[in-house]
Parts: sequence; structure tokens; C-alpha cells
Amino acid sequence: MKLSVLIPVYNEVNTLEEAIRRVRNVRLPKEIIVVEDGSTDGSRDLLKRLAADARAADDPLNELKVLFQAQNQGKGAAVRSALSRVTGDIVIVQDADLEYDPQDYMRLLEPILSGQADVVYGTRFYGGGPHRVLFFWHYLGNQFLTLFSNVLTNLNLTDMEVGYKVFKTEVLKEIEIKSNRFGFEPEITVKVAKRKWRVYEVPISYHGRTYAEGKKITWKDGLVTLYALVRFWLKD
Repeated sequence: MKLSVLIPVYNEVNTLEEAIRRVRNVRLPKEIIVVEDGSTDGSRDLLKRLAADARAADDPLNELKVLFQAQNQGKGAAVRSALSRVTGDIVIVQDADLEYDPQDYMRLLEPILSGQADVVYGTRFYGGGPHRVLFFWHYLGNQFLTLFSNVLTNLNLTDMEVGYKVFKTEVLKEIEIKSNRFGFEPEITVKVAKRKWRVYEVPISYHGRTYAEGKKITWKDGLVTLYALVRFWLKD
């Protein structure tokens, strides 16, 4: 089994190197595909150095591929670009902001490895490891969006917007990802539900950031999510 870890990066110079280090420390055969999405904070130069270091180390468990977008296009576009380079059996999407812990990988992979699931979602709200206590209104908004998603899809997810989503590679490659930005999360959920793939949910730890620490999600992204849910449910 080979794991493909897709890491979209946009202005994460303060956390990027540590995020990649944590992914590398998970001792599984894997490739790490980083998509630098038009950063302006030095992330691009840092990735060039990390890619050179990875080539020199020649670690077969931690092949590092770096793709550079000419301009910022968003998470969905970054995942779409990375998919063209995937050679692993299972794909996991990993944010570069240290909110999600790669030590949860084996827990997330288990339902697929045991033959029970095609897709696995993490959940930040039920069980799992430590969780930083942060914004009530973010939590409430997330619960509303998850409920609305469940009404459309007839799934019973507890955390549709979670960043940790894991797929059999052949499953993810069957989906034509059209959303460029954060519409990726609802789009992929609707399309997984329509194709009736087996979905499992696994508790994870979560170390959320404040806006001062670089958090980017706002209420406007909630509106984008609602629009994407309806759009892709009505027309796939």
C-alpha cells in the first residue's frame, strides 16, 4: 500500500516546514505532493529548498513532489493539479497549517485497509484526541452546513467541512473536481454520496488557529458552501 498525501499551500511559510516534517515522520510508504498555490510570503522559496533537501536525502518512504501554480487558484484547483501526479493507492488531503495531526493517519486509513470503506472523513467533534476550544459561531455554522449537506445527500456525517478526507485513488480520480476554492469540500461530499460509495467517519484531534495565527475561513465561505451544495446536487 502506498499513500499519496496532497498538501495545498497558500501563504503558510510559518507552518509549512513543520507540517511536512510531521507527514514524513509517519512511517508509511508514501509520496508527498505539495501544490504551492501562488503564495507571496516566502512559501515558494522554502519549498524549493525542501524539495532539494528531499532529493539529496533520497528517502523511498517520503518521495516529495512540488508543483507550482502561476497564481492563487484555491484548494480545489490545487487538489485537481496534484491528482495528475498521484501514483499511490490511497489519497489523503493534508492542510499545511498544523490544525490536523498526521499521527491520525493510521486511524483514518483503517476502514479502507480493512475493506470496509471507499472514503473516510475525519470528525473534529465526536471522540478522538485533544481539541483546541475556539469559536462557538464557527462550530454552529459548521453544524448547520453539515445538517444541510446531510438533508441533500442522505448521509449522516457529523463534520462535512473537515479537512481530513481520505479516498481510494480510483474513487477520487473518477470525480471531476470543478470547484477551485473551498467549494471543494461540499462538491466532493455531494459527488461521493451520488455515487453511493461506502463512507466511514473517524474521530481525529484538532488544533484550530485564531485569525491572528493565520486562519482564513470567514462567513463568506459558508455562503459559498451553501451554493456549492445546491449547485452540485442539482447538476453533477
